[in-house]
Amino acid sequence: MRRPTGTRWGWGRTATVAVTVVCLAYAPIAMTELWPYARPGAPAPGEWLLGRSVSPEFVAEAVRDRMGPYGRSLVPLIVHSVLGGLLMILGPVQLLSAVRRRIRLHRIAGTVFAVTVYVSMAGAALYLVRTPPAEAFSGAAFWIVLATILAGTVGSVTFGVLAAVRGFPDLHQRWMLLCYGFLMTAPLLRVEWGLLPSLYPGLDLRDINRVAIMHLGALVSFGALLASRALDRRTDVPGLTGTWCPLPVRVVTHLAGVAGLVWITAAFLDEGTAGRRLLLAYLVPYAVTYAVIAARAARAGSRGAHWAREEWSLHLAALCLAPAFSAVTVPVLERTLGLDRITALVAGVGIGCGMLAYAAVTVVSLRILHARELLKRQGDVADRPTSAAPPAATAVVAGPAREGAQG
Repeated sequence: MRRPTGTRWGWGRTATVAVTVVCLAYAPIAMTELWPYARPGAPAPGEWLLGRSVSPEFVAEAVRDRMGPYGRSLVPLIVHSVLGGLLMILGPVQLLSAVRRRIRLHRIAGTVFAVTVYVSMAGAALYLVRTPPAEAFSGAAFWIVLATILAGTVGSVTFGVLAAVRGFPDLHQRWMLLCYGFLMTAPLLRVEWGLLPSLYPGLDLRDINRVAIMHLGALVSFGALLASRALDRRTDVPGLTGTWCPLPVRVVTHLAGVAGLVWITAAFLDEGTAGRRLLLAYLVPYAVTYAVIAARAARAGSRGAHWAREEWSLHLAALCLAPAFSAVTVPVLERTLGLDRITALVAGVGIGCGMLAYAAVTVVSLRILHARELLKRQGDVADRPTSAAPPAATAVVAGPAREGAQG
């Protein structure tokens, strides 16, 4: 895939610089975040910054709320946080080495990145397994969201590695960008810790986290999609015919999305002021994401970029299904985990967009693999001699057919 040029690359370069700055700034914070829990008084840049951006009382409350849950799994969590800081450094190295085609560096850093993801997520998994959801930091909803992010991160990096091994660089790129998007929830959550208290003064950290998880999954998966489309400038994919998002599918997904949004809106409004606050934190980012994806799909269709339109359309369908998925998930969480309505509602809505984005990347991957399989079959048919034609004629007919299949 060639490097984007012109205005688009200007936006892409700005986003790359911004992500790199955030990652490099967060890396030392992640690596030292849990040191004070093991040794009181140890350096903690994150606590220092948060205390000055919000208040020392807010930091004290955050430490107090985490002391019990973290104390039972301190060693795995330290491993998770230190390696998480390393991942913040390796991510930009991976992206920049891929864009600049530094293949050897990309492969070496990618191997280290994948191994680090597995070990870091193993530490987080031990914490989640040892901590009942109700006793976790910020409660059961936060536990469920963390578990979902963990599963999405491990699944994404696994599919990314398999795609690289099988020689599918376009699929490898999409899965690794999604993986890093899930990892970016950590620094972005800390940014929201610093910003949201000014919008909602008086809220404790538990409620701040509830507001943040309303949209973080949608935000990072949307960012991964934008990066994937910016790096993939193909207007078509060989072997790609038709669409997996015809009009009936688009109509059904939109109807399901409207029904899900109506249900979610009514459920949150029943929860009073807190419910209205959470609903706003969900609906505004959702509406912006929908508008951008729909506009990009329409623009790709108008300029004849069939592949771009197909990928945008598949992600738009998944985004429409996210509220319906959340609406179905809420009563399941209530019954299986014994959660109260607001906790189940926050958890179900918090994981909806992220899980459906993961499903969308899966469908996009299958779409590309299906196109390649069709192309391969066309090549096999073109290469196969027929009994009705003499050998010379067969060679004349099969040659052009083979060239067309390869083009």
